[in-house]
Amino acid sequence: MAQIGFVGLGRMGGNMVARIKRDSDHDVVAFDPSEEAREKAASHGARPAASLEELVGLLDAPRTVWLMVPAGEITQRSVDALAELLEPGDAIVDGGNSKWTDDQARAEVLAAKDIGYADAGVSGGVWGLDVGYCMMVGGPDDAIGRIAPILDVLAPPATEEHGPGWLHVGPTGAGHYVKMVHNGVEYGMMQAYAEGFALFDACEFELDNAKIAHLWMQGSVVRSWLCELAARAFDQEGNDLEALAPYVEDSGEGRWTIESSIDLRVPTPVITASLHERFASRGQGDFAAKVNAALRNQFGGHEVRRGGGTGA
Repeated sequence: MAQIGFVGLGRMGGNMVARIKRDSDHDVVAFDPSEEAREKAASHGARPAASLEELVGLLDAPRTVWLMVPAGEITQRSVDALAELLEPGDAIVDGGNSKWTDDQARAEVLAAKDIGYADAGVSGGVWGLDVGYCMMVGGPDDAIGRIAPILDVLAPPATEEHGPGWLHVGPTGAGHYVKMVHNGVEYGMMQAYAEGFALFDACEFELDNAKIAHLWMQGSVVRSWLCELAARAFDQEGNDLEALAPYVEDSGEGRWTIESSIDLRVPTPVITASLHERFASRGQGDFAAKVNAALRNQFGGHEVRRGGGTGA
């Protein structure tokens, strides 16, 4: 039996705790600022803690604390707080979507206190509870060895063809770097599907997006889990997705992927274009479109649309 402290019990963290307790006898101590989230974790068999101090006190040394909180300031505050509470020989695992350079900086600070650090890029979303989480893990061998029993439970079962559902990909920062590029690839794949279905929506034929997405899952070379999710979305929301706003957020990994591609001089035109399409969905390209329309009007006398959308 292994023991783990879990900080952050949102959609991902809460489900990860539930999977650990459902599929193993590992001991989980769980903290979240939300009392409701703590109670839900307790209902799955975790021991709830009302504060980081209580969480650390409930864990046996050497302790391991897994963070599943939003990347950036919240993660940094959590690491800083734990650094003051933990003891030499303890370890922290960041399972959020931190930038790999932040991991390297944190590991260096924590090493001075003899506190270990590992970074785990986690993919699987809300489906991970049932099918498992694909995990890309970075850090020293000893830190990874300590959390291996937890990773084995969280990951999908190993297969003869692909091996286990988690991989120690390299040193500190490598886990989040691989997950970052994974998300960049995801951006490009999503954009390709989106553009294809946009053509179906605009063409002269009366096409059924849901049925086509389901069809493509039957032996097509473009079949994928994303295609399966597209079919599910059209089934739930309708072929025109009328109730959804045309606004697509990004969480940072796409930007970091492109920054890395520039630093390494590796062209990533598909990922870059897909990120720019997300910006355009938020109205960030509206003024540029106005300039384009104005220029076309100036040099060619092409009609422009004004105000309420009528031509002028």
